[in-house]
Amino acid sequence: MQSPAKQRLNAKERAIMCATLALDKKAFDVKILEISRLSSIADYLVIATGKSDKQAQAIADSIKQGLKKFGKALDVEGLKEGNWIVIDYGDVIVHVFHEELRRYYDLDGLWHNAPSLDIPDDSPAKGPAV
Repeated sequence: MQSPAKQRLNAKERAIMCATLALDKKAFDVKILEISRLSSIADYLVIATGKSDKQAQAIADSIKQGLKKFGKALDVEGLKEGNWIVIDYGDVIVHVFHEELRRYYDLDGLWHNAPSLDIPDDSPAKGPAV
């Protein structure tokens, strides 16, 4: 019996799904920044904040599990510590911060020229509207 083929997401869909999964774990100040015209490192950055290391870890785990059916992350850093977790999907890089570190490193300020993407209410992680 053959295993089912992996579903595919484009970069925008992946970024929206990452943001939605973060919000499902009560992340706050979640942003999607389109950086494709500013850098070659990725097409989108997703930045999210948790109020504790444990919440940041839960947010990152939710994203990893939610996107597993679309393929594994290329790399994950900082999950054990939970202060600043980076999940690299190639076209999308997710940063999950503990709130003090987000303020300190200020990726929002560093990428201030990048346009933001709205997170729709009917994003793929939430499933179809009923």
